[in-house]
Amino acid sequence: MKHYESDTGLITENAILAYVIAAETFNTANAYNLKYNGQTSMFESLAIKSLQPDSATHAELDQIISKAGEIILGKEQVLRLALTCLLARGHLLLEDLPGVGKTTLAHLLAKLLGLQYQRIQFTSDLLPADIIGVSIFNQNEGLFQFHQGPVFTQLVLADEINRATPKTQSALLEAMEERQVTVERETRPLPNPFFVIATQNPATQIGTFPLPESQLDRFFMRIRLGYPDKKAERALLAGEDRRELLQSLKPAITSQRLLELQAQVPKVHVSDALLDYCQDLLAFTRSSPKFHNGLSPRAGLALLRSARAWALLDGRFQVIPEDLQAVLPATVGHRLHSTADTGMDESDAISHYLLDSVPIP
Repeated sequence: MKHYESDTGLITENAILAYVIAAETFNTANAYNLKYNGQTSMFESLAIKSLQPDSATHAELDQIISKAGEIILGKEQVLRLALTCLLARGHLLLEDLPGVGKTTLAHLLAKLLGLQYQRIQFTSDLLPADIIGVSIFNQNEGLFQFHQGPVFTQLVLADEINRATPKTQSALLEAMEERQVTVERETRPLPNPFFVIATQNPATQIGTFPLPESQLDRFFMRIRLGYPDKKAERALLAGEDRRELLQSLKPAITSQRLLELQAQVPKVHVSDALLDYCQDLLAFTRSSPKFHNGLSPRAGLALLRSARAWALLDGRFQVIPEDLQAVLPATVGHRLHSTADTGMDESDAISHYLLDSVPIP
Protein backbone atom coordinates (compact mmCIF):
# COMPACT_ATOMS: atom_id res chain seq x y z
CA MET A 1 0.00 0.00 0.00
CA LYS A 2 1.27 3.47 -0.89
CA HIS A 3 2.10 6.03 1.80
CA TYR A 4 2.23 9.79 1.33
CA GLU A 5 3.70 12.64 3.34
CA SER A 6 1.45 15.11 5.13
CA ASP A 7 1.91 17.81 7.73
CA THR A 8 1.11 15.23 10.40
CA GLY A 9 3.32 12.40 9.11
CA LEU A 10 2.83 9.44 6.75
CA ILE A 11 -0.71 8.35 5.90
CA THR A 12 -2.07 5.66 3.59
CA GLU A 13 -3.97 6.16 0.35
CA ASN A 14 -7.12 4.68 1.93
CA ALA A 15 -6.86 7.10 4.83
CA ILE A 16 -6.57 9.98 2.38
CA LEU A 17 -9.72 8.90 0.56
CA ALA A 18 -11.66 8.41 3.80
CA TYR A 19 -10.65 11.83 5.04
CA VAL A 20 -11.46 13.54 1.77
CA ILE A 21 -14.94 11.99 1.79
CA ALA A 22 -15.53 13.13 5.36
CA ALA A 23 -14.18 16.60 4.59
CA GLU A 24 -16.43 16.93 1.56
CA THR A 25 -19.39 15.65 3.54
CA PHE A 26 -19.05 18.28 6.25
CA ASN A 27 -17.73 21.05 3.97
CA THR A 28 -14.55 21.46 5.99
CA ALA A 29 -11.61 23.42 4.63
CA ASN A 30 -8.76 22.03 6.76
CA ALA A 31 -7.95 18.92 4.73
CA TYR A 32 -4.47 17.44 4.90
CA ASN A 33 -1.84 19.33 2.92
CA LEU A 34 -0.64 16.40 0.83
CA LYS A 35 2.75 16.57 -0.82
CA TYR A 36 2.87 14.11 -3.69
CA ASN A 37 4.59 15.19 -6.92
CA GLY A 38 3.32 18.70 -6.22
CA GLN A 39 -0.32 17.62 -6.84
CA THR A 40 -1.94 18.75 -3.60
CA SER A 41 -5.58 18.18 -4.61
CA MET A 42 -5.18 15.11 -6.85
CA PHE A 43 -6.74 12.56 -4.49
CA GLU A 44 -9.37 15.05 -3.32
CA SER A 45 -10.57 15.71 -6.86
CA LEU A 46 -10.60 11.99 -7.72
CA ALA A 47 -12.54 11.11 -4.57
CA ILE A 48 -15.12 13.84 -5.02
CA LYS A 49 -15.56 13.00 -8.71
CA SER A 50 -16.22 9.35 -7.81
CA LEU A 51 -18.99 10.45 -5.46
CA GLN A 52 -21.07 12.23 -8.10
CA PRO A 53 -23.99 10.52 -9.87
CA ASP A 54 -23.97 10.78 -13.66
CA SER A 55 -25.55 13.91 -15.08
CA ALA A 56 -28.21 11.90 -16.92
CA THR A 57 -29.55 10.51 -13.64
CA HIS A 58 -29.70 13.95 -12.06
CA ALA A 59 -31.47 15.39 -15.11
CA GLU A 60 -33.91 12.48 -15.10
CA LEU A 61 -34.89 13.06 -11.48
CA ASP A 62 -35.16 16.81 -12.01
CA GLN A 63 -37.50 16.20 -14.94
CA ILE A 64 -39.79 14.09 -12.73
CA ILE A 65 -39.98 16.89 -10.16
CA SER A 66 -40.54 19.48 -12.88
CA LYS A 67 -43.39 17.52 -14.49
CA ALA A 68 -44.98 16.86 -11.12
CA GLY A 69 -44.79 20.57 -10.34
CA GLU A 70 -46.98 21.29 -13.36
CA ILE A 71 -49.82 19.34 -11.73
CA ILE A 72 -49.27 19.96 -8.00
CA LEU A 73 -48.56 23.68 -7.95
CA GLY A 74 -46.26 25.40 -5.46
CA LYS A 75 -45.34 22.23 -3.53
CA GLU A 76 -41.80 21.37 -4.67
CA GLN A 77 -40.63 20.38 -1.17
CA VAL A 78 -43.56 17.97 -0.80
CA LEU A 79 -42.90 16.49 -4.25
CA ARG A 80 -39.23 15.98 -3.46
CA LEU A 81 -40.07 14.24 -0.19
CA ALA A 82 -42.60 11.98 -1.91
CA LEU A 83 -40.11 10.99 -4.63
CA THR A 84 -37.42 10.49 -1.98
CA CYS A 85 -39.72 8.07 -0.17
CA LEU A 86 -40.29 5.97 -3.28
CA LEU A 87 -36.60 6.00 -4.26
CA ALA A 88 -35.85 4.61 -0.78
CA ARG A 89 -38.44 1.82 -1.32
CA GLY A 90 -40.69 3.23 1.39
CA HIS A 91 -44.43 3.56 1.85
CA LEU A 92 -45.96 7.02 2.09
CA LEU A 93 -48.70 8.40 4.33
CA LEU A 94 -50.38 11.62 3.19
CA GLU A 95 -52.28 13.31 5.99
CA ASP A 96 -54.29 16.46 5.44
CA LEU A 97 -57.73 17.94 5.02
CA PRO A 98 -59.95 16.72 2.17
CA GLY A 99 -59.52 18.52 -1.13
CA VAL A 100 -55.87 19.61 -0.96
CA GLY A 101 -54.58 17.11 -3.56
CA LYS A 102 -53.62 13.94 -1.67
CA THR A 103 -55.26 11.54 -4.14
CA THR A 104 -54.03 13.59 -7.09
CA LEU A 105 -50.45 13.31 -5.82
CA ALA A 106 -50.67 9.51 -5.56
CA HIS A 107 -52.10 9.17 -9.06
CA LEU A 108 -49.48 11.62 -10.35
CA LEU A 109 -46.58 9.56 -8.98
CA ALA A 110 -47.97 6.39 -10.52
CA LYS A 111 -48.25 8.09 -13.90
CA LEU A 112 -44.79 9.67 -13.90
CA LEU A 113 -43.01 6.52 -12.70
CA GLY A 114 -44.80 4.22 -15.14
CA LEU A 115 -46.37 2.08 -12.41
CA GLN A 116 -49.48 -0.10 -12.42
CA TYR A 117 -52.01 1.64 -10.20
CA GLN A 118 -55.01 0.58 -8.13
CA ARG A 119 -57.13 2.69 -5.80
CA ILE A 120 -58.96 1.28 -2.77
CA GLN A 121 -61.57 3.49 -1.15
CA PHE A 122 -61.48 2.62 2.56
CA THR A 123 -64.84 2.66 4.33
CA SER A 124 -66.14 1.36 7.63
CA ASP A 125 -67.61 -1.78 5.99
CA LEU A 126 -64.52 -2.68 3.93
CA LEU A 127 -63.23 -6.21 4.66
CA PRO A 128 -59.65 -7.60 4.47
CA ALA A 129 -60.72 -9.90 1.61
CA ASP A 130 -61.70 -6.81 -0.38
CA ILE A 131 -58.03 -5.81 -0.30
CA ILE A 132 -56.00 -9.01 -0.60
CA GLY A 133 -58.46 -11.20 -2.53
CA VAL A 134 -60.68 -14.19 -1.97
CA SER A 135 -61.08 -17.80 -3.12
CA ILE A 136 -64.26 -18.54 -5.10
CA PHE A 137 -65.55 -22.02 -5.88
CA ASN A 138 -65.41 -22.91 -9.56
CA GLN A 139 -68.26 -25.32 -10.22
CA ASN A 140 -66.96 -26.36 -13.63
CA GLU A 141 -63.59 -27.49 -12.28
CA GLY A 142 -64.80 -28.45 -8.81
CA LEU A 143 -62.21 -26.44 -6.89
CA PHE A 144 -61.59 -23.07 -5.26
CA GLN A 145 -59.72 -20.48 -7.32
CA PHE A 146 -58.02 -17.47 -5.78
CA HIS A 147 -59.00 -14.09 -7.22
CA GLN A 148 -56.39 -11.44 -6.53
CA GLY A 149 -57.43 -8.27 -4.76
CA PRO A 150 -56.36 -4.75 -5.74
CA VAL A 151 -53.25 -5.00 -3.54
CA PHE A 152 -51.62 -7.03 -6.34
CA THR A 153 -50.28 -4.05 -8.24
CA GLN A 154 -47.21 -1.83 -8.18
CA LEU A 155 -48.72 1.23 -6.50
CA VAL A 156 -51.72 0.93 -4.21
CA LEU A 157 -53.61 4.03 -3.13
CA ALA A 158 -55.30 3.33 0.20
CA ASP A 159 -57.63 6.31 0.11
CA GLU A 160 -58.87 7.57 3.50
CA ILE A 161 -57.28 4.59 5.24
CA ASN A 162 -58.38 5.72 8.70
CA ARG A 163 -62.06 5.42 7.78
CA ALA A 164 -61.73 1.61 7.85
CA THR A 165 -61.68 -0.50 11.02
CA PRO A 166 -58.35 -1.62 12.54
CA LYS A 167 -59.01 -5.18 11.34
CA THR A 168 -59.17 -4.02 7.74
CA GLN A 169 -56.20 -1.68 8.16
CA SER A 170 -54.12 -4.63 9.38
CA ALA A 171 -54.64 -6.42 6.07
CA LEU A 172 -51.88 -4.23 4.66
CA LEU A 173 -49.28 -5.06 7.35
CA GLU A 174 -47.72 -8.11 5.70
CA ALA A 175 -47.91 -6.55 2.25
CA MET A 176 -46.08 -3.42 3.39
CA GLU A 177 -43.38 -5.16 5.43
CA GLU A 178 -42.76 -8.38 3.50
CA ARG A 179 -44.08 -7.38 0.05
CA GLN A 180 -46.14 -10.55 -0.02
CA VAL A 181 -49.62 -11.76 0.92
CA THR A 182 -50.50 -14.99 2.70
CA VAL A 183 -53.99 -16.33 2.05
CA GLU A 184 -55.20 -19.82 3.00
CA ARG A 185 -51.69 -20.95 3.98
CA GLU A 186 -50.23 -19.96 0.61
CA THR A 187 -47.82 -17.04 0.26
CA ARG A 188 -48.04 -14.99 -2.90
CA PRO A 189 -45.38 -12.39 -3.82
CA LEU A 190 -46.41 -8.89 -4.80
CA PRO A 191 -45.11 -7.09 -7.91
CA ASN A 192 -41.74 -5.33 -7.82
CA PRO A 193 -41.60 -2.43 -7.23
CA PHE A 194 -44.44 -2.28 -4.71
CA PHE A 195 -45.61 0.82 -2.85
CA VAL A 196 -48.50 1.76 -0.63
CA ILE A 197 -49.52 5.41 -0.63
CA ALA A 198 -52.22 5.99 1.96
CA THR A 199 -54.21 9.13 2.59
CA GLN A 200 -55.88 9.91 5.86
CA ASN A 201 -58.01 12.70 7.19
CA PRO A 202 -57.19 14.39 10.51
CA ALA A 203 -58.25 12.28 13.50
CA THR A 204 -60.50 15.10 14.71
CA GLN A 205 -62.90 14.48 11.81
CA ILE A 206 -66.01 12.31 12.25
CA GLY A 207 -65.84 8.62 11.32
CA THR A 208 -62.10 8.01 11.61
CA PHE A 209 -60.19 5.18 13.33
CA PRO A 210 -56.68 6.18 14.43
CA LEU A 211 -53.93 4.07 12.90
CA PRO A 212 -52.19 1.95 15.56
CA GLU A 213 -48.49 2.55 16.21
CA SER A 214 -47.51 -0.71 14.49
CA GLN A 215 -49.28 0.40 11.32
CA LEU A 216 -47.86 3.94 11.47
CA ASP A 217 -44.35 2.55 11.81
CA ARG A 218 -44.72 0.69 8.51
CA PHE A 219 -44.99 4.02 6.73
CA PHE A 220 -41.59 5.32 5.76
CA MET A 221 -42.73 8.94 5.71
CA ARG A 222 -45.72 11.04 6.61
CA ILE A 223 -46.13 14.33 4.80
CA ARG A 224 -48.74 17.06 4.51
CA LEU A 225 -49.56 19.14 1.46
CA GLY A 226 -51.20 22.10 3.17
CA TYR A 227 -53.02 24.94 1.46
CA PRO A 228 -51.41 26.42 -1.67
CA ASP A 229 -49.95 29.91 -1.52
CA LYS A 230 -51.80 32.77 -3.19
CA LYS A 231 -49.87 32.59 -6.48
CA ALA A 232 -50.25 28.81 -6.84
CA GLU A 233 -53.94 28.90 -5.92
CA ARG A 234 -54.59 31.64 -8.51
CA ALA A 235 -52.92 29.50 -11.20
CA LEU A 236 -54.94 26.50 -10.02
CA LEU A 237 -58.26 28.38 -10.18
CA ALA A 238 -57.52 29.93 -13.58
CA GLY A 239 -55.94 26.84 -15.16
CA GLU A 240 -57.12 23.53 -16.54
CA ASP A 241 -58.68 20.77 -14.49
CA ARG A 242 -55.90 18.76 -12.80
CA ARG A 243 -57.66 15.47 -13.61
CA GLU A 244 -57.64 16.26 -17.33
CA LEU A 245 -53.95 17.15 -17.17
CA LEU A 246 -53.26 13.84 -15.41
CA GLN A 247 -54.98 11.88 -18.16
CA SER A 248 -52.69 13.36 -20.81
CA LEU A 249 -49.51 13.00 -18.75
CA LYS A 250 -46.86 10.64 -20.12
CA PRO A 251 -44.50 8.56 -17.91
CA ALA A 252 -41.13 10.17 -17.29
CA ILE A 253 -39.45 6.79 -16.63
CA THR A 254 -40.36 3.11 -16.66
CA SER A 255 -40.83 0.90 -13.62
CA GLN A 256 -37.62 -0.93 -14.57
CA ARG A 257 -35.70 2.35 -14.56
CA LEU A 258 -37.16 3.11 -11.14
CA LEU A 259 -35.70 -0.17 -9.86
CA GLU A 260 -32.30 0.89 -11.22
CA LEU A 261 -32.55 4.25 -9.45
CA GLN A 262 -33.54 2.52 -6.22
CA ALA A 263 -30.46 0.31 -6.52
CA GLN A 264 -28.26 3.43 -6.50
CA VAL A 265 -29.59 4.70 -3.16
CA PRO A 266 -27.71 2.23 -0.88
CA LYS A 267 -24.47 3.15 -2.70
CA VAL A 268 -24.66 6.81 -1.60
CA HIS A 269 -21.80 7.33 0.85
CA VAL A 270 -22.41 7.97 4.56
CA SER A 271 -19.34 8.94 6.59
CA ASP A 272 -18.63 7.79 10.15
CA ALA A 273 -19.20 11.33 11.39
CA LEU A 274 -22.63 11.35 9.74
CA LEU A 275 -23.43 8.01 11.38
CA ASP A 276 -22.42 9.55 14.72
CA TYR A 277 -24.89 12.38 14.10
CA CYS A 278 -27.66 9.92 13.27
CA GLN A 279 -26.96 7.86 16.39
CA ASP A 280 -26.91 11.01 18.53
CA LEU A 281 -30.38 11.88 17.25
CA LEU A 282 -31.68 8.39 18.05
CA ALA A 283 -30.06 8.33 21.49
CA PHE A 284 -31.49 11.72 22.42
CA THR A 285 -35.06 10.58 21.77
CA ARG A 286 -34.50 7.52 23.99
CA SER A 287 -33.15 9.50 26.94
CA SER A 288 -35.25 12.65 26.76
CA PRO A 289 -38.27 12.82 29.11
CA LYS A 290 -40.12 14.78 26.43
CA PHE A 291 -40.97 11.61 24.48
CA HIS A 292 -43.05 8.58 25.47
CA ASN A 293 -40.72 6.25 23.58
CA GLY A 294 -37.52 6.79 21.64
CA LEU A 295 -36.92 6.06 17.98
CA SER A 296 -36.43 2.39 17.10
CA PRO A 297 -33.59 0.94 14.99
CA ARG A 298 -36.12 0.69 12.14
CA ALA A 299 -36.63 4.44 12.38
CA GLY A 300 -32.86 4.98 12.27
CA LEU A 301 -32.56 2.85 9.13
CA ALA A 302 -35.42 4.78 7.54
CA LEU A 303 -33.74 8.08 8.40
CA LEU A 304 -30.48 7.02 6.74
CA ARG A 305 -32.17 5.57 3.66
CA SER A 306 -34.24 8.69 3.15
CA ALA A 307 -31.15 10.91 3.59
CA ARG A 308 -29.32 8.84 0.96
CA ALA A 309 -32.26 9.16 -1.46
CA TRP A 310 -32.49 12.91 -0.79
CA ALA A 311 -28.79 13.32 -1.58
CA LEU A 312 -29.17 11.35 -4.82
CA LEU A 313 -32.13 13.53 -5.78
CA ASP A 314 -29.94 16.57 -5.10
CA GLY A 315 -27.23 15.28 -7.46
CA ARG A 316 -24.77 14.05 -4.83
CA PHE A 317 -23.38 10.64 -3.98
CA GLN A 318 -22.60 11.51 -0.37
CA VAL A 319 -24.84 12.47 2.55
CA ILE A 320 -24.38 15.74 4.40
CA PRO A 321 -26.05 16.76 7.70
CA GLU A 322 -28.52 18.97 5.83
CA ASP A 323 -29.90 15.85 4.11
CA LEU A 324 -30.73 14.26 7.46
CA GLN A 325 -32.29 17.49 8.66
CA ALA A 326 -34.40 17.86 5.50
CA VAL A 327 -35.99 14.41 5.77
CA LEU A 328 -36.16 14.09 9.56
CA PRO A 329 -39.60 15.74 10.14
CA ALA A 330 -41.29 13.52 7.53
CA THR A 331 -39.44 10.38 8.62
CA VAL A 332 -39.76 10.54 12.41
CA GLY A 333 -42.67 12.93 13.02
CA HIS A 334 -45.24 10.12 13.08
CA ARG A 335 -43.01 7.89 15.21
CA LEU A 336 -42.44 10.28 18.11
CA HIS A 337 -45.10 11.29 20.61
CA SER A 338 -44.67 14.02 23.19
CA THR A 339 -45.36 13.37 26.86
CA ALA A 340 -47.13 16.74 26.96
CA ASP A 341 -50.13 15.12 25.16
CA THR A 342 -52.09 18.24 24.30
CA GLY A 343 -54.38 16.29 22.00
CA MET A 344 -52.97 18.14 19.00
CA ASP A 345 -50.47 16.90 16.44
CA GLU A 346 -47.11 18.39 17.40
CA SER A 347 -44.85 16.48 15.02
CA ASP A 348 -43.33 19.62 13.47
CA ALA A 349 -42.55 21.12 16.88
CA ILE A 350 -41.08 17.80 18.05
CA SER A 351 -38.81 17.59 14.99
CA HIS A 352 -37.58 21.16 15.44
CA TYR A 353 -36.92 20.50 19.11
CA LEU A 354 -34.90 17.41 18.22
CA LEU A 355 -32.78 19.21 15.63
CA ASP A 356 -32.17 22.15 17.97
CA SER A 357 -31.16 19.85 20.84
CA VAL A 358 -28.65 17.63 19.02
CA PRO A 359 -25.58 19.44 17.62
CA ILE A 360 -23.80 18.35 14.46
CA PRO A 361 -20.52 16.61 15.44
